[in-house]
Amino acid sequence: MINRRNLMMIGGGAALGAAWAFWPSGRDGLPLLPGGDGSARAQDAGSIAEMTLGDPDAPVKVVEYASFTCPHCANFHLDTFKAFREEYIDTGRVHFTYREVYFDRYGLWASMIARCADPMRYFGIVELLYDSQSEWSRQEDPAAVAESLKRIGAQAGMDRETLDACLQDGEKAQSLVAWYEQNAASDGVRSTPSFLINGEMHAGNMSLSQLGRLVDEAAS
Repeated sequence: MINRRNLMMIGGGAALGAAWAFWPSGRDGLPLLPGGDGSARAQDAGSIAEMTLGDPDAPVKVVEYASFTCPHCANFHLDTFKAFREEYIDTGRVHFTYREVYFDRYGLWASMIARCADPMRYFGIVELLYDSQSEWSRQEDPAAVAESLKRIGAQAGMDRETLDACLQDGEKAQSLVAWYEQNAASDGVRSTPSFLINGEMHAGNMSLSQLGRLVDEAAS
């Protein structure tokens, strides 16, 4: 689990919930996320679409807060999420929302790639990002990370021109950061992964039985 204490161990990270200013691009034309005065909050977070699965009228609402650069989030999605989706989401018991947390610019870039495609393909790209997280997220060269993320986008059927445009969209990046800041403040997000289940926050990677028990309790 990534939290305030170990966040600074991540390259380029800043304390979760801190006010981050946004510089439109670096020398490579890619968005940056240095610490700053919180000007991102002035951006339009309302333009960001929620990424959801399942019946909106399901009795239990689960919101996962996760970072694409968080190893424990990858573990959850690779080890638990498929079974959770089959047992709880696809059966109409849970309406699921995935919300990104931005610890660093690489996580932001990954989000921009995932949101570049048709929303119907979003969760497929999420799976690709987590499946290859140990490869792309540990590269030291930002340009190499960007190329790796574009290759993942290409796997999802997007062309190079589209991927370049999405990854260099400064206004979208500003809106994503503002959206993240609003979510983190309103729901008290302090670590990833975290699960908001019918309004109650639970932190940490969970097994299917652990998460299922919380869902069952919320439904009772």
